[in-house]
Amino acid sequence: MGLVDPMRLDPTGEAGPTTAQARGRAWRRSSRGLYVPSEVDGSVPEQRILEATAVLPAYGGVTGWAALRWMGAQWMSGLQSDGRPRPVALVTAGDDIRPQAGIDVSAERLKPTELMRYDGLSVTIPVRSTCFEMRYPASLRAAVVAVDMAMQADLVSPDEMWDFIGTQSGWTGIPLCREAMGLAHQNSWSPRETSNLRLVWVLDAGLPTPRCNVPVFDLARHHIGTPDLLDEEAGVVGEYDGSLHLHGAQRARDVRREEAFRSVGLEYFTVVAADARDPQSVVRRMCATRARARFAAPSARAWTVEQPPWWIPTETVEQRRALTAEQRRRLFGNRVG
Repeated sequence: MGLVDPMRLDPTGEAGPTTAQARGRAWRRSSRGLYVPSEVDGSVPEQRILEATAVLPAYGGVTGWAALRWMGAQWMSGLQSDGRPRPVALVTAGDDIRPQAGIDVSAERLKPTELMRYDGLSVTIPVRSTCFEMRYPASLRAAVVAVDMAMQADLVSPDEMWDFIGTQSGWTGIPLCREAMGLAHQNSWSPRETSNLRLVWVLDAGLPTPRCNVPVFDLARHHIGTPDLLDEEAGVVGEYDGSLHLHGAQRARDVRREEAFRSVGLEYFTVVAADARDPQSVVRRMCATRARARFAAPSARAWTVEQPPWWIPTETVEQRRALTAEQRRRLFGNRVG
């Protein structure tokens, strides 16, 4: 079953359940006075968003993670770190909505220019949704992950975010937004790549800001690989390997990638999900890898980040927005988080 709009009680049973039907097992209450069939999966993020919007007043919209998810940011899972669902945030500019489970209501002021219709729902524009998500995070790192994943979906660019944040002086959480933007990167490909790899490198290990997902070539301009993290000065490659990297053909490809990077003189380390339990061991691994690195001058390297004419660049939001649908499918269809 696909997404289902919540329905009000209907004495005829045609446009919604009757009162008696609503008391039975065939229906569940999605919010006060509204129901969906019981078989509709309420854990699906898009269904939760749809159910929450049913209580919006005439003026308002979905914001935060839910608006970004609805607009295509698939990494916005709507889950807390412990796996529990996060509430859907609605901004109503002061219109009162009675508190309900699974819904957070913001009465902050809302300009008409900050609202838009997207795929049938009223949502706040991407920069406002992202800013909201960054203003009320669990931590600084969560704020960085939020903007990274909004940019990964090409919904916002760094310039667009800085411009919007510059208009929000005095709003709750704006200093945190500015701090997070200083750590953000528009070419991170997954939340854990940001939180478990790059931010550990920068914040915990105190190492220089790396490049993210930049293609590396040999001197004949053959593509060696596109590492999650590249310390260009030292010649270090870092990779975050999620669960999909642990088995079968993907694992074999990863081994070949590591060999290819090492063959041109790049040092290499890997971070896996279990490392999140002991970030200091990751810091030690990062620092040890960098200590072994060659720090070769560009003229002495067997690798380069200079892109050949045939390469299609995708490192910025603007570059990705300029791609055709076919280019996006071909270039991004096999990304692994």
